[in-house]
Amino acid sequence: MTPKEIVLEVVAAIFINFEPSAAEQLLAKNYVQHNPAVPTGAAPILGFIPGLKESGIEVEIHRVIAEGDLVVLHTTYTNAQAFGAEALVGFDVFRVEDGKVAEHWDNLTPVAAPNPSGHTQTNGPTEVSDLAKTAENKALVTDFVETILKKGAVDRITDFLSTETYIQHNSQISDGLEGLGAALAAMAEQGIQMVYTDLHMVVAEGDFVFTASEGALGGAPTAFFDLFRVDGGKIVEHWDVIADIPAKMAHENGKF
Repeated sequence: MTPKEIVLEVVAAIFINFEPSAAEQLLAKNYVQHNPAVPTGAAPILGFIPGLKESGIEVEIHRVIAEGDLVVLHTTYTNAQAFGAEALVGFDVFRVEDGKVAEHWDNLTPVAAPNPSGHTQTNGPTEVSDLAKTAENKALVTDFVETILKKGAVDRITDFLSTETYIQHNSQISDGLEGLGAALAAMAEQGIQMVYTDLHMVVAEGDFVFTASEGALGGAPTAFFDLFRVDGGKIVEHWDVIADIPAKMAHENGKF
């Protein structure tokens, strides 16, 4: 099986079919967990499955992006009180090794109302295209994060973002460069700084590029999980899930 197939099977075993035995066959025993609230190892995951079944949790997978041994899922969890809310949007990243899922990172945030442009946190194109441009698109988005988000060279933003079409799925921001600029100005007026300091992960497949970055929002340590869609050499669409990085976790693996 491909890494993508392995990940989809393990997610089905845990969240859809609730089959610990099937999940056990697909999880490495020394499974490395980065979710702050879940202990590391396969055993805790397997132990949660009966409770997940009882809770009635459901998962909807909107997008699957894979590169090498990494697989990214863009998901919605409902009946998700076990994770802290009725409904949550998430990015889950899995690393596959020797035919088993060996490591997991995620960001979760409550489902919000559509943003000022009417877009939800998950709607929009779902099928990967332009596979031949994967490397080119990955380089563009990596440069965008390094140049604009980390170094703050906003005068170069049109080198990366389309001036004609920029669809925004952040629940607080409207479409276009104008919407992004207005949101950043509003944050500045409130004294809220959004700072990207470290780019930890980039996963690209065709026109989709996912990044996992560390930084701060309003001074609080923050994980930024962003998904970009590229068309014609420019970023034309953006989804994100932003989450605090707690000081204490259920393991010593860190958020990243």
